[in-house]
Amino acid sequence: MGDTDVTTDAGAPWLIVGLGNPGPEYAMNRHNVGFMVADLLAERIGGRFKRAGKAQAQVIEGRIGPPGPANRRVILAKPMSYMNLSGGPVTALRDFYKVPTSNIVAIHDELDIDYGVLRLKFGGGDNGHNGLKSMTKAMGSDYHRVRFGIGRPPGRMQVADFVLKDFSSAERKELDYFVDRASDAVECLVIEGLERAQGTYNS
Repeated sequence: MGDTDVTTDAGAPWLIVGLGNPGPEYAMNRHNVGFMVADLLAERIGGRFKRAGKAQAQVIEGRIGPPGPANRRVILAKPMSYMNLSGGPVTALRDFYKVPTSNIVAIHDELDIDYGVLRLKFGGGDNGHNGLKSMTKAMGSDYHRVRFGIGRPPGRMQVADFVLKDFSSAERKELDYFVDRASDAVECLVIEGLERAQGTYNS
């Protein structure tokens, strides 16, 4: 299926998943940028994350978009299972809230994109990302992704070390702006569709 011909269920809720690792020691890691975007979206919705029963995740239920046909019911989620086990909680939430897999959005860090650059897409491989790998194993690959570029590790630094380090002081100067832009992209995707969001935010 191509990126711009995705059929979603306009009447069904959307499940927006920020990927990351739970715990304060991981909070500012590059690998946790999905959580950062989810936290900002939570502020915009005006809710507080709460434990989602047996799903091993924190969730907020709310709505985004203007009043009328473009208004969307959303479930915003942060899996609490660690990155490489994200598929279990996401699948449990999908089933509980009766969300079509095509109405799921995963927000995650992406090594092969320069820092701060966004790429929105539907389906495809996991590119070695453990969170996506777990989600795809659990429910297939037909879900949306908002890929937040973090760039490649410098020199001979191992990928695992790089993604589990905090953003550098230079990166943090622009981080709030990039997280804000990624949150805008998620909202545009859900309200206006993938093609419009790609045209606006893919750079």
